[in-house]
Amino acid sequence: MKCNISRHLKVRQIFFILATVCCASDHSFGGNLDVFTAGAHQFMSKYVQNGSVDYKRIKQNIQEAEQLYTQLGEASLTGVQEKSKRSFYINAYNIVVIYWVARHYPLKSPLDQSGFFDKVKHKVAGEEMTLNTLEIKKLLDAYNDARIHFALACAAKSCPPLASFAFTPEMVDEQLNERTTAALNDKGWVRVDHGQKKVGLSKIFDWYKNDFNADKNQFLIGSINTVKRRFQLHTP
Repeated sequence: MKCNISRHLKVRQIFFILATVCCASDHSFGGNLDVFTAGAHQFMSKYVQNGSVDYKRIKQNIQEAEQLYTQLGEASLTGVQEKSKRSFYINAYNIVVIYWVARHYPLKSPLDQSGFFDKVKHKVAGEEMTLNTLEIKKLLDAYNDARIHFALACAAKSCPPLASFAFTPEMVDEQLNERTTAALNDKGWVRVDHGQKKVGLSKIFDWYKNDFNADKNQFLIGSINTVKRRFQLHTP
């Protein structure tokens, strides 16, 4: 199984980002979302390489992250479609995590900062909420889509490789598929033991097994089964 985004998909993504910048002022309720998405895309492209975030550089240019952090707080979700909400909340989560780590850099782990995920509240689309609330209530519970686990930043080496792009409403499903495929091709997440004919899966599948069992999207299960069939293996 090879992780790949078609050239056509990339062109569509670039076109959408450019279009949002040009047309944001014409949107009565979605304009600020478009501006935020375009800014988040530029930010992620600049500071995320090979799945890792350059927190040191962000700290040196912290105003860029601060501007996005302010924008996501002031964004309006009134009247927008579900795909727009889903892509916005994914981008918002990643920007909040990255900004908060960079703000306290050097920080070995988010857990070293008291209440990083469960106590510190952030303004997201006009609501005050913790990162845990944003992840669970606004994303996992709302969409029953376990692929989201592979799209979120958690500022740890054990996290899935982070995308160097922002998620967009038109492409969010393709992008979630791409991040899931990237994780399943990462040796840190799926380990193939040819001798024992087994596939070892990351602990994330135990930690969030309820999410994976309840997942409405069959792409993840299908991808794992493809790995199994390809190597004629079984999961332990």
